[in-house]
Amino acid sequence: MRIIDLLRFARERGEPIFSFEFFPPKTEDGERALFETVEALRPLGPAYVSVTYGAGGSTRAKTVELVKRLKRESEVEAMAHVTCVGASRDDIASVLDEVAAAGVQNVLALRGDPPRGQPGFVPHPDGFRYASELVAFIRSEPKRWRFCVGAAAYPEGHPETRDLGQDVRNLKVKVDAGADFLVTQLFFDNVHYFRFVDRARAAGIGVPILPGLMPFTNVEQVERFTAMCGAAIPPALRAAMEVRRNDPDAARELGVAYATIQSADLVRRGAPGVHFYTLNRSTSTRAIVAALRASEPWRF
Repeated sequence: MRIIDLLRFARERGEPIFSFEFFPPKTEDGERALFETVEALRPLGPAYVSVTYGAGGSTRAKTVELVKRLKRESEVEAMAHVTCVGASRDDIASVLDEVAAAGVQNVLALRGDPPRGQPGFVPHPDGFRYASELVAFIRSEPKRWRFCVGAAAYPEGHPETRDLGQDVRNLKVKVDAGADFLVTQLFFDNVHYFRFVDRARAAGIGVPILPGLMPFTNVEQVERFTAMCGAAIPPALRAAMEVRRNDPDAARELGVAYATIQSADLVRRGAPGVHFYTLNRSTSTRAIVAALRASEPWRF
């Protein structure tokens, strides 16, 4: 099913959707664990799961293989990430053809991060420089690819464009090219999400905007990710993290508690759902969604 339809049905019922992002494991044991994780998540009613590319598009083939397997073997809708990194138009078309033939209806169209060690993004000579061009390419052949297309959004501004006004103008180009919904980069202060939604709506962007959260499991991890994406850590959270820096169990408990509070506030205030960056660690995310399902904060 198309994710935009899942979002519409959920809105009609007055309920949020929950979704989960995974990356392709490097081993057979890791792959087996991923499918066990998806199976364990099924009782919590995930709307969909997505599978990323590795850095620089390095796991493109594995991503396609996993998305096809998820579509074939699980009862959870799957979404494939597709990036511009190191890929020609023909490469991208081949990926889109393959996942479409497998019955996958959803793709997340991304520019992608440059390969490790490369200071900036360099497009393939026969590829795309921006995600908006990739979205337009997918939309250029509606009979060939009938995908629901998602795209990324940055509540605190793109790491390469900290000008919030310019960032939302760039986003408008991407949506006008044909994006059906948006998923945000991670953030730790909900005020960034709601201000971003206000900016997007004022710019004429009307598509659903799913907030993306990362339930952190250790302090070094969250510092590494925020350094890459430019997300700010609120002072109170940073202080709580510092106290738990050398206590992995306490750090993980803090990550679960904080993300649960964040999620409950988001859906209670009207966010259409929450997309969780799981880092292939489902225990924390399962605890968060189970708590949300039990309390149904959107009802209050």
